[in-house]
Amino acid sequence: MNAYDLAIIGYGPTGMMLAALMGRLGHRVVVLERYAGLYNFPRAACFDDEIMRMFQKLGVAGDVAEGAVVQRGYDWINADGEVLVQIDYPNPALNGWAALYMMFQPHIEDVLDSLDKTLPTVEVRQGVAVNGLEQDADGVTIETDQQGQKGSVRARYVVGADGGNGFTQRAFRRRVADYGFEENWLVCDFEMLRPVPGLPTFQQVCDPAQPISIVTIGPRHHRFSFMLNRDESPEEATQPERVWQRVSGYITPDDATLIRAVNYVFRSRIGDTWRHGRVMLAGDAAHEMPPFLGQGMCSGMRDAHNLAWKLDLLLKGRAEDSVLDSYQVEREPHVRFITEKAIELGRVQTIRDPQQAKERDERLLNERRAHKAPAKLAFPALSGGLIINCGKLFPQARVADASTTSLFDDIVGSGWILVTRDADLLATVDSDALAIWKDLGGRSLTIGGSRSPDMLADTDGVYTQWFEENDCTAAIVRPDWYVLATGSSGSEISHHLLELARRLNSTERPTVLAAGEQSA
Repeated sequence: MNAYDLAIIGYGPTGMMLAALMGRLGHRVVVLERYAGLYNFPRAACFDDEIMRMFQKLGVAGDVAEGAVVQRGYDWINADGEVLVQIDYPNPALNGWAALYMMFQPHIEDVLDSLDKTLPTVEVRQGVAVNGLEQDADGVTIETDQQGQKGSVRARYVVGADGGNGFTQRAFRRRVADYGFEENWLVCDFEMLRPVPGLPTFQQVCDPAQPISIVTIGPRHHRFSFMLNRDESPEEATQPERVWQRVSGYITPDDATLIRAVNYVFRSRIGDTWRHGRVMLAGDAAHEMPPFLGQGMCSGMRDAHNLAWKLDLLLKGRAEDSVLDSYQVEREPHVRFITEKAIELGRVQTIRDPQQAKERDERLLNERRAHKAPAKLAFPALSGGLIINCGKLFPQARVADASTTSLFDDIVGSGWILVTRDADLLATVDSDALAIWKDLGGRSLTIGGSRSPDMLADTDGVYTQWFEENDCTAAIVRPDWYVLATGSSGSEISHHLLELARRLNSTERPTVLAAGEQSA
């Protein structure tokens, strides 16, 4: 007998998010973490509006915000202090929150840890190492070691979220697509003792002699990262006196306390297979990316969100086992895009050849003089898997019902949502499709220009614009807010729901793309 529905190996941000999502859905979850306590140092520096929407879903957005600050912009400067690129971040962005938050990761993990440990169906076991696992037709047996005491855990499914050097990566990530991008950086974190006028909050110093990244990490901390030269010793570079020499142009010991200086090797690797029977890899266990877009932690949390609702359907008997094959089909191209874009930006920012750096500076300065705005980064829509014809994120904006005005998710809730701007369309969806929708727990609603008992008001016009831009009248929105399909008639929506049922109940296994391959 399986004691748990899901075992999660690793209790970093990805594992914490997945445990919270699955626990709130009522599933029996055990988390196995090799370290006895939380890792109380920051690693990631930021998260975006989609991740804040996940925190909203979990009911902890306010708590998370106490350890984060809204970031308004991002500057690149050259060795002479000239601004090469100036990026402004929208607030609100697509998901109803600011586009970027700079965070102190230990605070965010404290919030998630507190949430996970209050969920009645979630058990967090810290100080427990995983030494092996064996799968059979009904579940997975995991071999554990807690301070020399051997044991085992039985679960129906396992997600390995124990990082790029953890057990599941070593056991299952046998082949990787390595982009060959590997850099040594010195990362120095400080607790600020007082405000420092003029201290950059998010700046890339594109100096060929010493590339530097400067970021705020939450309300009371700051990070300086320095690209190390090939002949520099990480052991010497991390010595406090050497660190203070490097940051002396920005802060002094009167301004801040050095809390950590560590050498990080930025890597870019994507595992070829993220599912191995009943075991899935997520986060850094599946893929590693450099930090130039600040998307490493975000990507792991997206993995968790993608997996959670699919595992929920499977565990409740509403989908076949093949539903899990859609995980990598959907997520891997998204991860690959971010990884490749991060490498591209990193190479531009960290040019070490003075002549090439001068040419870069001249090109970017000319673009600024011509008032050419930096290209906006747009992540690709999902495709394949459980996406029929759209794959975009459905926006979150303010709407109003009969009694209140608030963000869409706060009023509508989570789960499968059919959103339309034509109330009559819902009456033309056929009975078989409606039965499928009811079995999924799906709900339907209409958004229009004014509030009424049967309609939400589109307070800021965001949804009217979205339907017009996507040339549709209705959208089937998945529990992770990605749009399964759009349509403009009841027959189209009926067709999409019937196709969804076919895919959920299919025993065929779709092609899983290896990193670097393109879908047809």
